[in-house]
Amino acid sequence: MNDYERIAQIIRFLDERRTAQPDLAALSARAGLSPFHLHRLFSAWAGVTPKDFLQCLTLAHAKSLLRAGESVLDAALETGLSGPGRLHDLCVNLEAASPGELKAGGAGWIVTCGFTESPFGKCLIAESPRGICHLSFVESEKTALSELQKEWPRAELKRDDFMAEKLAGRIFALNAAKQRAGSETGAPPRAFIRGTSFQVLVWRALLQIRAGSLTSYGRLAAAIGKPAASRAVGAAVGQNPLAYLIPCHRVIRETGALGGYHWGLERKRAMIAWESAAPRIAVQKKRTNNALPPDGVA
Repeated sequence: MNDYERIAQIIRFLDERRTAQPDLAALSARAGLSPFHLHRLFSAWAGVTPKDFLQCLTLAHAKSLLRAGESVLDAALETGLSGPGRLHDLCVNLEAASPGELKAGGAGWIVTCGFTESPFGKCLIAESPRGICHLSFVESEKTALSELQKEWPRAELKRDDFMAEKLAGRIFALNAAKQRAGSETGAPPRAFIRGTSFQVLVWRALLQIRAGSLTSYGRLAAAIGKPAASRAVGAAVGQNPLAYLIPCHRVIRETGALGGYHWGLERKRAMIAWESAAPRIAVQKKRTNNALPPDGVA
């Protein structure tokens, strides 16, 4: 079992047993690791400690709101967003391929692509001359590259894992300051996508969902002016070509259930909890820093 699978198993266990509030000792016994090793490994992969993850399981929060009689996602479910940004909150410039570009299939282009680790497992990131054009979580590098080539059949693929690592640093940065520090220009990232006009409309609407918030397929359909098209909206959400960058993980069913996710429900749970926990971590760090004397010596 690799590290990602081990942490995914712990995430499933936390989701199933969250009411029992399992402690680090119980989690480490489940994983077959020492408490110290598990704490370090979980924090590296999930971006938060096991304790923070457990406290910030947004799904449990959403269900409690529904049980308390709140209208079903009548508004986006705020889960503590207080400042730390994500790439989406820095306003992704999303451009759609023209009919001519769709027909050309990337002819004459070099699409630079690479594999890198992320808080949610290995991913493949690709960048065209027009911007980031692909982001997926992968199990097989060969299969992932084959799928990317199908998206841009006439483009030349050039592998560059270092480029992918740099882009992932921006995409999965914990806060806005880190993102700006990782960008030479500070300009919003550019994304370039293939899709129908309806799909692009849905994907642009997804970018308006703030980190730490959730919405439903019905509300998303209403947001684009097509309240009767929730099923079509769900299909468009599922065909998102830019995992995490276009935040389709922030859409759940009207009942409060997570619904499907192309790259696995464990990842969706992890993303929602990670985004929910980030503000809490930022506040804790701020309090800690404010408690230190001016010279920074405790």
